[in-house]
Amino acid sequence: MRADAPPSGAGRAALSPHIRPVREEDTESLVQLTLAAFVPVFASFERMLGPAVYKLIWPDWRASQRNGVETLCRERDKYTVWVAEAGGSPVGLVAWSVDLADKTGRVQFLAVHPEHQNHGIGTALNRLALKKMKEAGVRLASVETGNDQSHAPARRSYEKAGFVAMPLVRYFKDL
Repeated sequence: MRADAPPSGAGRAALSPHIRPVREEDTESLVQLTLAAFVPVFASFERMLGPAVYKLIWPDWRASQRNGVETLCRERDKYTVWVAEAGGSPVGLVAWSVDLADKTGRVQFLAVHPEHQNHGIGTALNRLALKKMKEAGVRLASVETGNDQSHAPARRSYEKAGFVAMPLVRYFKDL
């Protein structure tokens, strides 16, 4: 797949996303699409954890998400960020990091605007990240995501890109 090609066999023909490196002027659009994409995720977290634990971990999830996306876009020596755009606007992003010393890579972040989910954009972004990591000499890539229903689209995307899941459990307790 070429970096600027639409995802093969996925999505609506009119969508035709173009995948390209992030630009400085993308940051606010990426923050906004991420905030929209993560509403169901944080609602799920609050239901699972209960309000007391949830507020200890994410007192303001929107501020945390904004900070995270801004950091990914700003720290280009640490993270590589690519954007899927349709109709001239960002509709998704993937960010990854590599450790060339141990030849590992990690997908740090993936988000697709809710209006553009389930059309192959996340999978295309993941495949691009894996291709670029491999070209850089990475031998093993990893990613983490939730096992709740709100993360189902992300899990499908990772599995379509060839990731293999290893079930883990993380527990939290307010004291």
